Amino acid sequence: MHTTEMTSNLILLLGSLLLIGVLSTKFSSRFGMPALVFFILAGMGLGRFIYYDNAFITQWFGVLALVIILFEGGMQTRMEMVKPVIRPALSLATIGVLLTTFIIGYFAHLILGVSLIEGLLFGAIVGSTDAAAVFSVLGSKNVSKKLTSTLEAESGSNDPMAVFLTIMFIELIQDPSISIWSKILSFFWEMGFGLILGIICGKLAVMLINKINFETASLYPVLAISAALFTYGVSSLTHASGFLGVYVMALVMGNSDLTYRRSILQFNQGFGWIMQILMFVLLGLLVFPSQLPAVAWQGIILSVLLILVARPVGVFLSLLVSKFSFREKTLLSWAGLRGAVPIVLATYPLLAGVPNGHLFFNVVFFIVLSSALIQGTTISPLAEKLGLTENVPDQQPSIIELVATGRTTSEISHLTLDKRSCMINREIQDIHLPESVLITALIRNEEILTPRGNTVLMAGDKVYLLGPKAKREHIRKLFTGEIDPTSPPLI
Repeated sequence: MHTTEMTSNLILLLGSLLLIGVLSTKFSSRFGMPALVFFILAGMGLGRFIYYDNAFITQWFGVLALVIILFEGGMQTRMEMVKPVIRPALSLATIGVLLTTFIIGYFAHLILGVSLIEGLLFGAIVGSTDAAAVFSVLGSKNVSKKLTSTLEAESGSNDPMAVFLTIMFIELIQDPSISIWSKILSFFWEMGFGLILGIICGKLAVMLINKINFETASLYPVLAISAALFTYGVSSLTHASGFLGVYVMALVMGNSDLTYRRSILQFNQGFGWIMQILMFVLLGLLVFPSQLPAVAWQGIILSVLLILVARPVGVFLSLLVSKFSFREKTLLSWAGLRGAVPIVLATYPLLAGVPNGHLFFNVVFFIVLSSALIQGTTISPLAEKLGLTENVPDQQPSIIELVATGRTTSEISHLTLDKRSCMINREIQDIHLPESVLITALIRNEEILTPRGNTVLMAGDKVYLLGPKAKREHIRKLFTGEIDPTSPPLI
C-alpha cells in the first residue's frame, strides 16, 4: 500500500508541476518575463518539501531535454533566413564564446578567489547562450528577423564549444600534463564530424519518414524524435558533438520536403514545452536557496560583468568584419541569454569532484536567474528603442489536417510554390494532374481560396492536394518541375 501511495503522490506531483508550468507561461507573457524564471522558482519552492541533490540525474535529464529543445528549434528554423547570417552566427558560436570564456574567467579568478584555470572553467560554463532561453524568449518578440535568426543559429550551434571548453578545463585541473594541442584537434573532430553526422542522419530521417506508411499519423512525430535521439547517441559514441549533430539534423529535416510536417511540428512543440518545464524545475530543485546569499555579491558582480563587458566584447570582436551595424551588435550583445546550458554544464564539475564545484553551481545559478530577469524582460523595449523591430504577421493556423491512417490509401498533402516553380502563372485547368488527385484548397496571403479551373497559381501559394499515397512522389516532381506539367496525366 505504501508503494501505491508513493506512486500516486509522484504522479500527482508531476501533474501539478506541469500544470503550474503551463499556467505560468500566461503570467510570463503578461509580465514580459521568460517562463524559465517561473519554472526555476517552482523548483526552488518545491525544494522546501523535497530533498534532492542528485547531480547525475539532473545532468542526464538536462541533456535529454536540450536535445529535444534543439531539435524543435532546428525544425522551425528556415534556411533562407539562416544562410545570410551563418558566418556571423558561427563566429559568435566559436570566437565569441572563446572570448567571453577568457574574459569572464579572469574576472571569476579575481572575484571568487580561485585559481586561473578554475576561473576559466567557470567562464566556459557561462560562456555560451542557451537555446531553450533564446527560442522561448525571441519567439514571442518582434525583434528584427535578421537578428533573431542570428541569435537562434548562435544558440543552436555554440553548445559544442562550451561543452568542449568545460570538459577540457576540468581535465586540465585534474591532470595538468594533458596536451592542449590534442584537445584542439579533438575539437575540430567534434565539430566537423558532428556536422557531417547531422547532415547524414537528417537526410536518412527524411527519407525514412517519407517512405514508410504507419497505421496512424501519431507515430511519425515519435519516429522523428527517435531519429534526433539516435543522432545524438551516435555522435556522442563517435566523440563528435551530439548537440551540433542534432541541430544540423533538425535543420535538414525542417527544410526538406517532409511528409506529416505539421503533425511532427505540433508534437515537437508540446513535447519541447514538457521537457523545458521539467528540466528547469529539476534544476531549481538542485539549488539550495539558503546557500545563495553567501554568493550573492559575487554573483551580482559577475553577472554585471558578463552582461556589460564579456558578452559585448565577445560580440563586437567576433563580428568585427561583419555587416552588422553598431545598433545591431548592441542588441546582439544584450540578447545573449543564459539558461539551462550553463546550469547543466555546472553539474560537470560537481560530478567530477572539482573542489569548487558547489561554489560554481550556485554562482552560475545566480547568473542565469539575473540574465533571465534583466535581459529577458528588456530585449523587446531595447529593440524598439534601437529601431530594430518589425511587424511580424500572425501565422494563420492551417485548418486542414493531414489525413494519415493505415486504413486509407489517400492523404491530404500540401506544397508551397516558390518563384522558381514551373506552376507559377499557370491555370489549374492546364495542369495534367494524375488520376484521383485533386487540388482542394489554396492559401494565398493568409486567405483561403477555393480553387477553380481558371484559378492562376502564384508564387507563395500553399497548395493542398487530395490523392493516393502512391502518387505522392509524382505530385512532388510535378510541382517542382521534374515532370512536365503539360505531359499526359499519370494513370
